[in-house]
Amino acid sequence: MEEFLQQLTNGLAVGGIYALLALGYTMVYGILRLINFAHGDLFTLGAYLGFTLLASLGLSGLASGLLAAGVLILLSMGLVAVAGFLLERVAYRPLRKSDRLSAVVSAMGASIFFQNALMLVYGAKSQVYPDGILPEASLILLGTEVPLTRFLMFAASLALMCLLYWFVNRTRVGAAIRAVAIDQDAARLMGIDVNRIISLVFLIGPALGGAAGVMIGLYYGQITHDMGFTFGLKAFIAAILGGIGNIPGAMLGGMLLGIIEALGAAYISIAWKDAIAFCVLILILIFRPTGLLGERVADKV
Repeated sequence: MEEFLQQLTNGLAVGGIYALLALGYTMVYGILRLINFAHGDLFTLGAYLGFTLLASLGLSGLASGLLAAGVLILLSMGLVAVAGFLLERVAYRPLRKSDRLSAVVSAMGASIFFQNALMLVYGAKSQVYPDGILPEASLILLGTEVPLTRFLMFAASLALMCLLYWFVNRTRVGAAIRAVAIDQDAARLMGIDVNRIISLVFLIGPALGGAAGVMIGLYYGQITHDMGFTFGLKAFIAAILGGIGNIPGAMLGGMLLGIIEALGAAYISIAWKDAIAFCVLILILIFRPTGLLGERVADKV
């Protein structure tokens, strides 16, 4: 029971990260029918920006570690959101009327650019976050001592996801986002600025990715310039698991994937951790290609 609770809480913490990243994938796909392959590298950019801000601003010296972490996440979210906005203007908007292959190639090129730029600036070696930012206390759950950081990670991810869900479903701008996702031409006829909505999506998605990058740095304490590929791929699997283009589906898929990976690593083998994720992807594509919460819709001809 103790081992199960440890792995369950670890899976929920990491699953929250997958869910935040999956939301970026699913929002862009829902609007443009495009897989933003550079999204994982924006996540990595957020982790490195958090590391830089932590060192340059001296946030680790604040009285409250939680306050330092909160400031760090907000600053990184803002900076990565700007990077995502510029990415859309430079790499995607000029190709919007081209075929989908051109946009996919542009996304892969942007991914390579970000990855190599981070390597040139920070070096190929991994960077280590300073200790002592998050509290090292533990909570007792059903008689099992569980690190408090896991609950904090899960709570922060859940709060951001709930905020996004409220924004998309309860505000006028959110209604405009949903309208553009359904039919861009009809949205234009209703007076919605489609370009502005697309830019907003490329602000929100990367911002969530930036927050996830900082949380991973704080949780694991170590970051690398190429970690965006692995985490981005896992988040893409989570988006497909929940239903690509479906916001609640991305949340559910991320959580489920994190739990499945953690339990698989504990009870099967940690060497099979990545293989388990891909097996989940294969099974979903075979038995439920639209995802757990996805709906089958007819493509427009």
